[in-house]
Amino acid sequence: MTEAGQKDTGSFTISELADELDISTRAIRFYEEKGLILPKRTQGNHRVYDKKDRTRLKLILRGKRLGYSLEEIAEMIGLANFNLEEEQQLKRTFAYGKKKLMEINDRMLELQILKEDLLAIQQKIKKRMEALKIPYS
Repeated sequence: MTEAGQKDTGSFTISELADELDISTRAIRFYEEKGLILPKRTQGNHRVYDKKDRTRLKLILRGKRLGYSLEEIAEMIGLANFNLEEEQQLKRTFAYGKKKLMEINDRMLELQILKEDLLAIQQKIKKRMEALKIPYS
């Protein structure tokens, strides 16, 4: 066993990966159904994951955390088009990142406007409450 508690063979069961990555086994099977990971099978038809599968799962989870769709994640990790050269894959991933940053900036601007609106409303309500001598906290 290694420090992380995984077998030295570099293979993992679905339960081991689920525990390590703090996701459900169902989520792992879902990503397999979508073609994002392709584990090997034993003669008894049990899934066997290798280090490459684990790495792909980590990338998928990071992409989901950053708000990417499964289709975008598939393209960025090179599953949507196996014929992409590294340069093309890097350019595509960079473009997705740039687009996501623009979306985040737009959302931040919307939230800032919403915050300012709420603060202005709060001030009006506070003044009215003061005029009516209504205590506020």
